[in-house]
Amino acid sequence: MTIFGVAIYSCNMRTYRLTLVSAAILATVLSLSGCCGRKPGNQVSQEGQISGTVIDNMMTRRSIRKYKPQPVGRDTMQIILNCGINAPNGQNRQSWEIRVVDNPDYIKGITAEYLKENPAAGEDPSFANMFRNAPTVVFIANDPEYDFSQIDCGLLAENMILSAWSMGIGSCCLGGPARFMTSSPAAAGYVKKLGFSDGYNLLLCIAFGYPAESPAAKPRDASKFRFVD
Repeated sequence: MTIFGVAIYSCNMRTYRLTLVSAAILATVLSLSGCCGRKPGNQVSQEGQISGTVIDNMMTRRSIRKYKPQPVGRDTMQIILNCGINAPNGQNRQSWEIRVVDNPDYIKGITAEYLKENPAAGEDPSFANMFRNAPTVVFIANDPEYDFSQIDCGLLAENMILSAWSMGIGSCCLGGPARFMTSSPAAAGYVKKLGFSDGYNLLLCIAFGYPAESPAAKPRDASKFRFVD
C-alpha cells in the first residue's frame, strides 16, 4: 500500500476527502516538476510516467484565442514564471526580462490606442482587447547585445506556455501587439510603464487565461524534418 493509501485508510470520511484534495495538489506539483527543478535519479517507471505526462502536454497544447474574463492568479503565474526562467539559455546569461500585466486599465488603455490606428479590429463584436481578449499578458524583452538572446527568449516563452497548459491555462504567442507597441509613438508611454532596463527591446507578448474554446489540432508537415545519414 502506498503512503497515500495508508493515510486514506486510517482517516475518517472528512479527512478522506481532504486527503484526496491534497493528493490532487501534490500530483499537479509532480507533473510540473520537469520544468521547475525535478532532479534526476527517479526509478524507470516513475521517469516513464513523468515523460508521458510531458509528451501528452506538448501534443495536446493549442493556441487559445478566446478566454474567460477572470485573470490568472498571481501565485499561479509565479509558477509559470519560475518554469520560464529555468529554460536553457546561452552561457546562463538569462538575456531576458519579463513583465506581467493583469491590470485592466493598462490593457484597455493600450487597446484604445491600437484601435485608433486599427479601427477595423473593433468591428468584431467579440473584440475586447488587442491581446486576443486575454485578461493576463506577459511581455518579454531581450538584450540585443547578445546575438542569441532571441533564441533564449523563445525557449523561455515555450517553457511558460507548456507549464501553463499543464495547469489548464491557455496561451497565445502574439507578434502583432508587440509590433504595434514597438512601432507606434502612441504606445511609447505604455512600453515605458513596463520598466524594461535600458537597452532591452520588447520582443513578444503572450496572452494567458482560462480557455473559452477547445480548438482542434492543425496539421503539421512531417516532411520538414528528416534523418541525415
